[in-house]
Amino acid sequence: MMDRLRLLLPLAWRNLWRNPRRTIITVLVVSVGLWSILTFSVLLKAWSVSSRDTTLKLMTGEGQIHATGYLDDPTVAHRMTQPAGKLENILSSSAVAAYTKRLRIAAIVQSEYKTLPMTLVGTDPARERRLSVLPDRVREGRYLDGPADTGIVLGRNLARRLKTRVGKRVVVMAQDEKGKLAERAFKVIGLYAAPQQTEDQFAFTGLKTAQAFTGIGTDITEIAFVTPDSQDIADVIARMKASSPGRDIQSWKTLAPLSYAVSTFFNEFILMWLWIMFALMAIGIVNTQLMAVFERIREFGLLQALGMRPRLVLMEVTLESAMLIGVGVGLGIAMSVLSVQAFPNGIDLGFLGRGAELVGAGHILYPKVDAGDFALYSLIVWTLGVVATLWPARRASRVSPVEAMGRF
Repeated sequence: MMDRLRLLLPLAWRNLWRNPRRTIITVLVVSVGLWSILTFSVLLKAWSVSSRDTTLKLMTGEGQIHATGYLDDPTVAHRMTQPAGKLENILSSSAVAAYTKRLRIAAIVQSEYKTLPMTLVGTDPARERRLSVLPDRVREGRYLDGPADTGIVLGRNLARRLKTRVGKRVVVMAQDEKGKLAERAFKVIGLYAAPQQTEDQFAFTGLKTAQAFTGIGTDITEIAFVTPDSQDIADVIARMKASSPGRDIQSWKTLAPLSYAVSTFFNEFILMWLWIMFALMAIGIVNTQLMAVFERIREFGLLQALGMRPRLVLMEVTLESAMLIGVGVGLGIAMSVLSVQAFPNGIDLGFLGRGAELVGAGHILYPKVDAGDFALYSLIVWTLGVVATLWPARRASRVSPVEAMGRF
């Protein structure tokens, strides 16, 4: 077998360059097709990661705990007590990387010029920093000092719509624990930057301040948490549900279904694009190889007349195709790596405006070469390409010497 390969490999390589134009065109078809597959997979994966990270690192976390009914009616009537017992042990264990307690209520904020709806979030800033990026996105003023901080941090766009600024006071109105309207003046101590929807929706104050404002003692409405990379979020949630069956515990996939759907869609789109591009490449490869077989019928007939067996003819044509596609695959990988490295600082999606925010993506995508994906998609293209050329290779092996000589 090795002797035959030593004979056929140089012969197959030389045959590729007997018609350099056809070889180059086929190599370009394969390389451009694979380049589009790999580059698209990198970009879509970067978008998927950006969408997921934006969702997880703003407010959602990887999972959240609420009282039953809170998500349907987010009021203090559906509050819960502080975590205790087995649930507290899980939150404090290595299964959870960080968690934060929040009092999150629907409210109305009023400035000197305008009244707007928003969500007031009482939080512990030290814990919030370990889970959310919002504390580090304050562009004017400062973030909260502690859970007893009496100031309020607004989104920049909400402050613009209210026509207020740092140092001014706003009045917040919300339902208290008795179902009555409570109101309190807050000093604006900071403005944060985030996607416009987040800026318009959320305002932050100290957890103890929000609890005193609504009169609910030490109760809370939400616990958000993240897990280490080594932990399976589904397993952690299952353990939490078993330890506290009376609470509503969900992962980000159900809390932010749009972001999860975007992530899933991108993965499926990559596979769809792979098959579309392969179909186009297969048409070009098979057509080229059939033309090559037709032009070389006399050669194949002569080889068999000299004693070469049909299976060796099949092997030779298959080796030619494998080498041809291999060169195209190598060039496609190189083109894809260069394309990714052309954006070391990421790809700015600012030109898309709010379009990127609507699907939860950040303004900058950071494409990265995934060696596993590159190897997998390249191997699939090479394997399917070689399989597609078995038809013309089989036709070449079935040419009889008499038939070949009779055609010319």
